[in-house]
Amino acid sequence: MLELQNRLNEFKEMHDEFLCDWNYAMSSGDTSSVDRMSDDYYVSFFNDGSKKPIFFTRQEAIEGMEQSVRHFYGANKRFENRIIRLRDYENAVVFYEQLIVKDENVLARLFTIENWKFINEKWMVIRETEESIN
Repeated sequence: MLELQNRLNEFKEMHDEFLCDWNYAMSSGDTSSVDRMSDDYYVSFFNDGSKKPIFFTRQEAIEGMEQSVRHFYGANKRFENRIIRLRDYENAVVFYEQLIVKDENVLARLFTIENWKFINEKWMVIRETEESIN
């Protein structure tokens, strides 16, 4: 049990850094530090009440991430109500509300679920679900 708790602490520390890297990307335009997606990564995105998600591959997600950072350049990402759960020693799930804020104005609000896997001694996102919330 102690070993699993240590793994959770390690994961939390890595994820804290990942969230900090997002704000660096938002202020610098450099998204390289937040590209932690596995080769078979995909994201499903629900937008404004759509019944079916839109799916994006890893490459499409990287392009979309770069476009989003350019669009919201200078804004901050806030990650609220985060919950981290380990499925086992090599798999973690993170839930949180993501807000993009600029000059005190909330520009976007998303509910996010990230699924992470420990691959080749690194934590990588294997899939993600995003839902726009208003």
